[in-house]
Amino acid sequence: MSKLKAIRKRIGSVRNTQKITKAMKMVAASRLRKAQVAIETLRPYAYRTRDIISQLAARADFTDHPLLAQRPPKKVELLILTSDRGLCGGFNSNINRTTARYMRDNELGHEAISLDIVGRKGVEFFKRRDVEINTVFRNILEDPNQEKASEIAEHAIRSFTEDGLDALYVVYNEFKSAITQKVVVEQLLPIVPAPLDEGVTAPEFIYEPSKREILDSVIPGHVTVQILRMLLESVASEMGARMSAMDSATKNAGELIAKLTLQYNRARQAAITKELIEIISGMEAL
Repeated sequence: MSKLKAIRKRIGSVRNTQKITKAMKMVAASRLRKAQVAIETLRPYAYRTRDIISQLAARADFTDHPLLAQRPPKKVELLILTSDRGLCGGFNSNINRTTARYMRDNELGHEAISLDIVGRKGVEFFKRRDVEINTVFRNILEDPNQEKASEIAEHAIRSFTEDGLDALYVVYNEFKSAITQKVVVEQLLPIVPAPLDEGVTAPEFIYEPSKREILDSVIPGHVTVQILRMLLESVASEMGARMSAMDSATKNAGELIAKLTLQYNRARQAAITKELIEIISGMEAL
């Protein structure tokens, strides 16, 4: 009887867990639709801006603007975009492993590698390791917007122009679909010039009012737009990963309930059979 009670209690516990995972899946699906619309709206503008800025960089000299300066990457920062919450499959672990692998593979090529982290899960992972954490950005992911992206961009630009930083890379999950995310390591600073065919000279642009004024205006804005795009990519990827993880958890809970129910019925049948045998044996003894 105690075994039946334990199985019945476990079935109730799994059923309650299933209700929670199903609710979390629905919430993630709702937030995913909103995040997907946001990133699909911004992508064309962000990609076109990146193409234009890379064309400008191909036609400009590093003396035209500080963010165009190409230096040997001795001092490098990685801006990693993780989440504040778990229960989203391999979303955070993929980012953390990719970052750790990059640092391990490039420790000889770079003299110093430090981290800027968005998301509590990245902080929890790297604070237990011998890694220099430069800046932690908080309260970014609940509502990523241009103001928050501008805060991160200003920090990145200041590090590159004033603190001797040679390169800044961003590690984030690029949103492909609700079930597919791709970890990307993308150089943000210095600006990457557009590749030119060998022997081809790019025609010079005409700048109005002046080249420096134009670059001072558009390049910081470009950095902000790209960071905002990456934040939205990361949020959409997180919601997709969480929805998939909770869907799998809900299905697994259903399968476990079915197994436990079968186990319960067999145990109950065995208990009834045992009682009948004892009754029959008692009657025969009389």
